Amino acid sequence: MIELTGVCKSFNGQVILDHVNLKVAAGEILVILGESGTGKSVLLKHMIGLIRPDAGEVKIEGKNIAHYTERKLLKLRRDIGFVFQEGALYDFMNCYDNIAFPLREHTKLKEKEISDKIGKVLTLLDLKKVEAKMPAELSGGMKKRVALARAIVLDSKILFCDEPTSGLDPIRSRDISNLIRDISRQLHCTTVITSHDVRNALRLADRIILIAKGRIVFDGKGDEFRGSDKKEIQEFLV
Repeated sequence: MIELTGVCKSFNGQVILDHVNLKVAAGEILVILGESGTGKSVLLKHMIGLIRPDAGEVKIEGKNIAHYTERKLLKLRRDIGFVFQEGALYDFMNCYDNIAFPLREHTKLKEKEISDKIGKVLTLLDLKKVEAKMPAELSGGMKKRVALARAIVLDSKILFCDEPTSGLDPIRSRDISNLIRDISRQLHCTTVITSHDVRNALRLADRIILIAKGRIVFDGKGDEFRGSDKKEIQEFLV
């Protein structure tokens, strides 16, 4: 489904990604762990074409998107949902219109059809009570839910979540993690999540990778991560 080969990226002479190789299987939930500044978000943005590699290939369903034109990337993104770290909701739109935005922007659906699709997503994520509210009226956890609703409303094959539990208390972090896991299973989508939250990563991931100094230093199951005595993992857990 997703494959990165020899991906390198530097900013202002600083190496962020150093020959990264990674495969993500269809339907898999992958969590990318790492400290701030280790390249987690940069890696994620390569997968959606928001950042282009200095070297290497980024393939989605066998197609190298590293040199796609903006038009081809736009078409690709119609099948991809992305939850940004801060939610990135439009402040001037209520929740309903935020969720409707990609449908109005990327499809030719009539308003009745849009309403029907949004109704299903609102029910799925328990958001019926907030559809008329503005983002400023919502808690941090509820904003994440609305952002997730917007990400999946196009029936996305792939879901990317950048630090989805950032800024949330432990209970709301757990709830959002469980919600992402359940939605991914129900929709059978491939899900890639960046996080520094080990507890929630172990809860929802099929597979975990750890990035340090621009390289993948661990790639395996949660139980293997928990039981590893690798230096990089122990330093991350401290």
